[in-house]
Formats: sequence, structure tokens, C-alpha cells
Amino acid sequence: MQISRTVLVASLAFVAGAIAARQLPVAFAQAPIASPMETRIVDVTALEGEIIGPIVPTTELRSRLVLVTDQATIAVQQGNVAKHFHSTSDEVQYILSGSGTMWLGDTQRSIKAGDLIMIPKGVNHGGTIPASGTFKAIAIKLPPQAPGDTHFVN
Repeated sequence: MQISRTVLVASLAFVAGAIAARQLPVAFAQAPIASPMETRIVDVTALEGEIIGPIVPTTELRSRLVLVTDQATIAVQQGNVAKHFHSTSDEVQYILSGSGTMWLGDTQRSIKAGDLIMIPKGVNHGGTIPASGTFKAIAIKLPPQAPGDTHFVN
């Protein structure tokens, strides 16, 4: 009886974890409720690896929101994410480090530190392939991304 109860609890925990893991890639891109703007300085160079946050399941991306307003979100992101698009938000990315390629629409483009990339809503992007270093970027979503508005494509 004790063994079957343990197996049941372990099975339920596994199912709950599997459900959560499927939801987290969507959750990382969802903007939380807006908060008032405050005066502060963010040392973006100090945000690296686990300091940014855990790797989002099913991706190679870490993401940390640094600003949330009714008009926009700003996040520091590091790593790679599969090709996707957003149907309700435009995105601006400023590449801080790394070089290689990423998809913009139907074209794979070279990108490097210092590039400012404008991505209108509905345009496929991502699928980065690093050539040197890990990609790190500031990602701005205008307006904040709606829940579930990360649509992965092949």
C-alpha cells in the first residue's frame, strides 16, 4: 500500500513538472503586470549566465525583464531561441555580444555586437547560430508581448 501511494505521488509530480515545462517557454515571453517607472541604473554587463536567470525549458535562452510598462518591456537575453514570430508586438534587439547569424523573415542574416535589429510583428526571427561567443541582447517589445504570443516555426 505504501509503495503504491509513493508511486502515485511520484507520478503526479512528474505530470505536474511536464505540464509546467511545456508552459515555461510561453511564460518567459509574457509581460507581467506593468509597474511604475523608477529611476535606476542597470549594469547590463554584470548580467551573465545564471544571474540573468535559468535557461528557459526547450530553448537555450536566459531572459530577465528589467523594465515593464504599459507601453513596452525591456529584457536582457542571452543564448539562442528557435525561429518564431510575435503577432501582436514589434521587437527591437540590440546585440551586446556574440556574432553569427539569425533568421529575419525568410533570410538568414549575419549579426554582431553593436547591431540594432528592428523586427515588425509577424516577421519570423531567431534561430540564431553563433560563430563567436554567446549572443547577448537587449530585447524591447512594443507593446508588451501578449500571453501566448510566441509562435514557433520550422
